[in-house]
Parts: sequence; structure tokens; C-alpha cells
Amino acid sequence: MVEQLRPTGGDPVDVVLAGLAETAIRSRTADPADRVRVLDIGGGSGTRAVPLAMLGCAVTVVDSSANALAILHRRAEDAGVGDRVTGVQADADRLDTVALVGPADLVVCHHLLEEVDDPVVVLRAAARALRVGGSLSVLVSGRLGAVLAQTLVGRFEQARELLTGPDGRFGAADPLRRRFDDRQIREAVRAAGLVVDAVTGVGVLSGLVSGAALQAAPGGEGELAAVESAAAVHPDLVRIAADLHVVAHRPDGAATG
Repeated sequence: MVEQLRPTGGDPVDVVLAGLAETAIRSRTADPADRVRVLDIGGGSGTRAVPLAMLGCAVTVVDSSANALAILHRRAEDAGVGDRVTGVQADADRLDTVALVGPADLVVCHHLLEEVDDPVVVLRAAARALRVGGSLSVLVSGRLGAVLAQTLVGRFEQARELLTGPDGRFGAADPLRRRFDDRQIREAVRAAGLVVDAVTGVGVLSGLVSGAALQAAPGGEGELAAVESAAAVHPDLVRIAADLHVVAHRPDGAATG
């Protein structure tokens, strides 16, 4: 049986990833060498990859930054999972040039689609890397969450540009090439031939609460966490999240382009 060491931490995305990995682990054979394979595209220094390796997965991280990959290897060695983590230097939109050991059980693509030339091209490459039935985890910056954030700090012109511009940007100074709303990210994932299983919000309400409001309410942090958890899956409130987390899978016979 592959050993399972659940990493600590209450990050909701980490919790979902751990669940996806453990589901895949339970479906494998008892052969310890038959590890669940994870591909982390743009995974950089391994903040998601190393916890997944700690669960027993074999993780390949593809990233264009040699410095980030060096940090990844140090982090993996420090965690005692250096033998389960492989770093490959390559661009996300050149994923087809990367030699993978085999189809992945889980592909992770977090905060990458905001930066690439064509998000659907990257998603199609991710879909091709997945085995049939395998899962994809996508995390993107939310357009409406950014509109609210800019409005609350008095940057009204930037908020207007974020809301009305074609790519959810606030002008030339914006570090991101695009942001997504709920409809856009669903359409992009489906265009890659994948089936959307769930879209949840990360940072739906917590970023809107002032420190003074938290201090004024005894037990406020716990209560805020509870309402945030409910808001993350609320079909209307998820649209204003700072980040949108999509879980999808590759169906049998999917045309991934």
C-alpha cells in the first residue's frame, strides 16, 4: 500500500487536491511502485507539489523558471520526498514537448492561465496528459472579486476597467494578462474537451471583512471561516470570489484537440 501522509494546513484548495489524490491512490493496486502520477503545470517552487508527494504521489512539475525549480528540489528534499518529485524546465504552452512517464491521474494548473498566450491551448495540452477519468484542478483569478477589491480601496477607475474591459484588466500597469469570471473559465475548460465537476470560490467574503469587524465579534474568525465555507459553494456568491477553483475530469472518448 502506498503510504499516505496528509500534509497539514487548512487551505481549501489543498484539501480538495488531497481528496483527489487520495481517491486516485485508493483506486491503484497494492504495488508500492504503482504511484499515482501528478502533473503540476507552472507549479514553480512546489507549494502544491510537495504536499501531494507527501501523500505518496509521484509529481512532475513543469515550469519555465530554473530558480523556481531549484527551490522545488530543495523543498522536496527537506520534506523527505525528493525521490517522488521531478522538475522539468519548459513553457506551459510547449507541454507536448515534455516527455512524461505516462498519463497523469491528476493535473494541476494554478494561476497560470492568467499569464499564457492562449488558455485553451494550455488546457487542451493538460487534457491530453490526463488518463481517461483523471482529474484537472484549475485555479484562476476572478474578475468580479478584483472589481470589489479595487472598489473597496477607492480605486474606482481601475474597478471600472476591470469590470468593462474584455480581459478583466485595469490597464497597462496590471501584472496579469487576463482574469476570468465563472462563465469564462467553465467555457475554457469545456473547450478543452473536459467535463466540469465543480466550481468553488476561494476568498469570497473573507477579504471583504475589516480587522476591526473581526475584533469586535468574539469568535469572529471561526464564524467567518464557517460563512466563507458556505459562500465558497453558493451559486451566486462564488462569482465574486478572489479566485475560482475548477475541478474537471477527462471523459472517455474526449476530443482534446
